[in-house]
Amino acid sequence: MSLPAAWSPGSRRRLFVVLLVLLVAFAAGVSDADAQHASTASKSAATPDRARYDVTLRADADGGHWTGRQRVSFRNASARPLREVYLRLWGNGEDGCGTPGAPLPPVTVTHVEGGTPGPLSVDCTALRISLPRPLARGARTSVAFDVSLTVPGRNARFGREGAFRFLGNALPVLAVHDAGGWHLDPYVALGESFYSLTSDFRVRLDHPSALKVPATGLTRTRPGRPGRTVTLSVADRVRDFAWAAGPFRTAAQTTPGGVRVRSYWAPGTSAEGVRLNRTDAVAAVDRFGREFGRYPYGELDLVMTPGFGGGMEYPGLVLLGTTEEGSAVVHEVAHQWWYGIVGNDEYAAPWLDESFAQYANARFYGWETRECWSDVSWPDDDAALTASMAYWSRHRGEYHLVYTAGPCALADLERTLGAATMARLLEWYAHEHRYGVSTTADFKKAAQAMTDVDLTPFWKAHRIR
Repeated sequence: MSLPAAWSPGSRRRLFVVLLVLLVAFAAGVSDADAQHASTASKSAATPDRARYDVTLRADADGGHWTGRQRVSFRNASARPLREVYLRLWGNGEDGCGTPGAPLPPVTVTHVEGGTPGPLSVDCTALRISLPRPLARGARTSVAFDVSLTVPGRNARFGREGAFRFLGNALPVLAVHDAGGWHLDPYVALGESFYSLTSDFRVRLDHPSALKVPATGLTRTRPGRPGRTVTLSVADRVRDFAWAAGPFRTAAQTTPGGVRVRSYWAPGTSAEGVRLNRTDAVAAVDRFGREFGRYPYGELDLVMTPGFGGGMEYPGLVLLGTTEEGSAVVHEVAHQWWYGIVGNDEYAAPWLDESFAQYANARFYGWETRECWSDVSWPDDDAALTASMAYWSRHRGEYHLVYTAGPCALADLERTLGAATMARLLEWYAHEHRYGVSTTADFKKAAQAMTDVDLTPFWKAHRIR
């Protein structure tokens, strides 16, 4: 998740500890639901893996309703036979199983083939599909289903702003099973609940020609039926697929490092803000590619509107609320590595993507961080930087610590190890976990391997548990 809409290139030069506390405003309306959460297991145990999604959807006249068919094939990577899978219907997170005015949830799945669906659970964000026979280790199978997506009326990652539609976390995706069981955590609007393995997507989006459709992956368009266009996307080794639709204005440029940056903005978005976003995104994607490993997806889409609440990251696409001072574009670009390429369970350990993305953001702008840890105020002695979203959902006013204390802790680690050693650590760590899943324990072990100094007191002092 990004920084609030008040963030800008002008204001971001101030002390970010003060600025980012504004994130609290973004937390309004979050459910206080909690769930027992199993610890993240090793990469080898996570399943189903090597998934491929083949999706065909058709939009209505304004892009607010999409219907079609989706097939997902997958492999069982675990030692035990796989008897079921779960789909996460994250688009139902805010509305649950429907409202009096809209009795059906925004995302519905019907006509399932390849398994038997059970009832929706976890506020209609989880659908269990029993497989017809146990899937042995290393074997593949697939399930297919009709899907209907109705974009909610709110301005949100799955929502709308004027004539523009945002379809983040709209497509059903496979839940993850590991040594701790199925990860079926509740949706949180405060941050993210999402945890997925990298997969390949082949998506066909049929829409009115008046709508531009930025999307995850390498995209191309071709004529459809009269008055319609088909946007085709190929995205390999990504954790999710998102798109937007609307009468955007567009521009494109290629970075010196060879990444195609496509910009889409709503009329009425500040021209200066669009310019700043494009400039910073081009510089950031190449810089982070040098620091954390080459950006692998070839294309990055910036989707900018004046009223979107802050920003939101997806593989190859970011949603940005943009003012004359720009937006949180660098933070969102950093998420292409910290969550996208180097994955994590965002419910169990949100600091692993948000704190790391914000640390990269701070380094990009050259913020002074030497004393920032001393400015951090903790709610109680038990609070930890590494807490899960279950904790932050109960302490919504403190969630900003993931964005403020987190980069301060990483900056202190840089001073402890030395700048050159910290750079080697992050480059190596990103390489070792590229397309995989990282944990706090993994990072602590990697950092300790870089120095003869016992880091135990450091982890304790910085509440990294």
